[in-house]
Amino acid sequence: MSRRAERSRRPFGGSARRTGDEDAVAGDHDRPEEGGSNGTGGLGRLRSWLVRGSVAREMLVLQLIFAVLLIAAALTSLIVQARHDTLTDARHRTLAAAQSFANAPGLAEAVNGPDATDRLQPLAEAARKGSGIDAIVVYRLDGTALTHSDPNLIGRHVIGPYARAADGEPFTMTFDGALGPSVVSAVPVKDSTGDVVGIVAAPVTVEKVQDAVNRQLPALLGASGVALALAAVGAGLFSRRLRRQTHGLAPAEMTRMYEHHDAVLHAVREGVVIIGRDGRLLLANDEATRLLDLPPDAEGRPVADLGLERRTADLLTSDRIVTDEVHPAGERLLALNKRSTTPFGGHQGSVITLRDTTELSSLAGRAEAARERLTFLYDAGVRIGSTLDVAKTAQELADVAVPRFADVVTVELLDPVLEGEEPTGTSTALRRIALAGLPEGHPLYGRGELIRFAPGTPMATSVADGRSLTVSDLSQSPGWLSQDPECARRILDYGIHSLAVVPLRARGVLLGIVDFWRADDSPPFDAEDLSVAEELAGRAAMSIDNARLYTREHGTAVTLQRSLMPRELPDQSALEVAHRYLPAQAGVGGDWFDVIPLSGARVALVVGDVVGHGVHAAATMGRLRVAVHNFASLDLPPDEQLGHLDDLVARIDVPHHDDAGEAEQGITGATCLYAVYDAVSGRVAAATAGHPPLAVVDPDGTARFLHAPVSPPLGLSAGMPFEAAELVVPEGSQLVLYTDGLIEHRTRDLDAGLEDLRTVLAVRGRTPDATCAAVIDQLLPERPDDDVALLVARTRKVPTEHVAEWDVPRDPAAVGRARKACARRLAEWGLDDIAFGTELVLSELITNAVRYGADPIHVRMILTDVLECEVSDGSSTTPHIRRAADTDEGGRGLYLVAQYAQRWGTRYSSRGKTIWAAQALGGVAAPHEQDEADMLAQWEDVEL
Repeated sequence: MSRRAERSRRPFGGSARRTGDEDAVAGDHDRPEEGGSNGTGGLGRLRSWLVRGSVAREMLVLQLIFAVLLIAAALTSLIVQARHDTLTDARHRTLAAAQSFANAPGLAEAVNGPDATDRLQPLAEAARKGSGIDAIVVYRLDGTALTHSDPNLIGRHVIGPYARAADGEPFTMTFDGALGPSVVSAVPVKDSTGDVVGIVAAPVTVEKVQDAVNRQLPALLGASGVALALAAVGAGLFSRRLRRQTHGLAPAEMTRMYEHHDAVLHAVREGVVIIGRDGRLLLANDEATRLLDLPPDAEGRPVADLGLERRTADLLTSDRIVTDEVHPAGERLLALNKRSTTPFGGHQGSVITLRDTTELSSLAGRAEAARERLTFLYDAGVRIGSTLDVAKTAQELADVAVPRFADVVTVELLDPVLEGEEPTGTSTALRRIALAGLPEGHPLYGRGELIRFAPGTPMATSVADGRSLTVSDLSQSPGWLSQDPECARRILDYGIHSLAVVPLRARGVLLGIVDFWRADDSPPFDAEDLSVAEELAGRAAMSIDNARLYTREHGTAVTLQRSLMPRELPDQSALEVAHRYLPAQAGVGGDWFDVIPLSGARVALVVGDVVGHGVHAAATMGRLRVAVHNFASLDLPPDEQLGHLDDLVARIDVPHHDDAGEAEQGITGATCLYAVYDAVSGRVAAATAGHPPLAVVDPDGTARFLHAPVSPPLGLSAGMPFEAAELVVPEGSQLVLYTDGLIEHRTRDLDAGLEDLRTVLAVRGRTPDATCAAVIDQLLPERPDDDVALLVARTRKVPTEHVAEWDVPRDPAAVGRARKACARRLAEWGLDDIAFGTELVLSELITNAVRYGADPIHVRMILTDVLECEVSDGSSTTPHIRRAADTDEGGRGLYLVAQYAQRWGTRYSSRGKTIWAAQALGGVAAPHEQDEADMLAQWEDVEL
């Protein structure tokens, strides 16, 4: 077989390896003769090698040349840059060394001292070696060198460019000095009056700088070599790829191959059409012209202008790939196959083959029906599952099937599915949750009814066996008729005649069933219809199960949040408090608030926000709320409270993995606002961690914001301290704490939200509850995107006559006087019933402060709904209760304080500590004498 015949048998794009003879045929006319004008030697052989080679060989050489040029340019640039960077570093090092030495303590006195060289030369040499420069030279203003790396130059007068330094201006320059061409920096030495008394110069020789550059050359040359090698490898791979795509053919061979394929193209009895990317007809063989009835000048014209069927024209100009798709063309039916002309690259055009398949007309209807079913299932997949609500998802299933697939659709689910639980067993008691296709007054069971399907009915059989089934004629189905004969008669009279029942199963669990009904002239369900119904039910079951799981998670999150949020606010007399919490439509979030009574007639108000929704956000909120309560027991200022909370979040938010190696979710973001109101002074102190500011409404209706210094959210401060802002508010003011969901959403930014909030709050005379209602009503949209926590507190003040204070000297005799003053004040307040216990508590606390504390000692009693006694001193040590030994003679007083006081504790301040004890009004029974003796024998308080 000849080579021409062999090539004709190869498929287009197949391997076409050239033999040596073919090389001779293809290249003899290009080969130069010996000694010809093309030259001999290496250059001639290279040119001959390129001319005879393929395009891939030429591209390889060109890529290597460009790579060498680019690498050489890059190497030159790097060397120049390295020299520039080294000189710059030398200037910086010399200037830094000169300035450091010039500003050394005592240098100015040493320059003019009698033994300046002896004192400074060792220091200069040590500094020179440490800084890596050639010398540190100290000159007097007369030019005498006091130090030098060359001892022969010490004491000599040196002439150099130091006039600027003598005038008090440091500088850096390059000049030819005693060490040769150098980079030198000179800095003046000034005495305590600011006068220049000397000059410090720090030189580095240019030779050393050049050595630094030379040391980098091997690395640069090595990198260049590696880059060149990589470029050569890349060029070789590119050349190999190009040679593979062109099959190593020379231009003449590719021309001959085109001629062969052109002959085949017009000889086959199958239409071939090539369409360009711009929608124009590029090629049509004779058979395609006949089948499509194309005009003679069709090639080059847009497909839309060729008079083809619209569906066929749309296919030819689209990017869609089809196989044996049937299209009408006049009286013919054509089977089209379409592929891209570049299967391994971007779409540049399409090639379409056409076969006359008129005999397949009987299949066209079935293909259209299949297409419609696929379209129906696609549309159903888009419409079903748009929400995470079980009932709505079931209704979407019913709505999508009417009327395209059935005339009536009903969906029945097991009750546990509606509650978010996983159903167990195969109960036939199902609740009808969705219905579509029937008007009011229909004969079927209504939505919401619990239906107990009797054994033998199609529904009960589907539930029990877990399989789909159809009933072609309901009037001939004894099982269905036996469920409810009267209702069955009305259904038949309504025109319903056929039924298909499909179980809803997801992850191996039966959720319920879906019933498809057909009425009037609609055909009964057949096997193909049942397969479509099963596909539809399978997709819907997954959506219903996802909604079920979400319902369960939502219920869990709601339960968790309710258990973690404050059930009711604690009793306290400093504030009148109202609050609101509104969850977002997306579910339970991480917003929270709290009110925490503190000692000294103070109350802490807290509001926070955890990013996200669901169980994780609610759990994180609970962790933070418990942490805030724990830190509040320390009775620290707001900024220190947030500092402890920030440190806790940073420690618990370290990424970790569960037993299965999966990364567990941490705290993705949390903000907090912590404010403390003092009912004695009327002072409010607030600190924030990435949270919106506290709003304050004065009694006259003026609204403003207490802007604490900005701090990042919890866990992100990186150890930076928080800061608090303070403000004294009049009695009757309102403190408003809130989360960002109240002021910020898609249609309103933060600044606009704050201004809107200020406007709503600027009303006088409202109660806290009325303020909450007004803010929620006027600021929140109908469907908020985020949950909202709102806390409004109206301030009260302790009357001045209910506060008693004394300064107590550090003298044991002063304890009795303070006790008598306390008794007189208790008598004025009408608290004689608790006078004994109060006197005992104050006596023990003051005695402890006198013995172990520090000045000043201050006593305060505050009468609110409880009586609180405070003793402050200047020390930071605190007494603690511990067991007393039998031989201990004292130290049991703090135990007595704990017995008589309702609560007691310690708080710290910048001036010391305060020990406080709160007593309930109405009296506290003293311990029994024998019990008291036993307890005192076991407990004592000692100063730690």
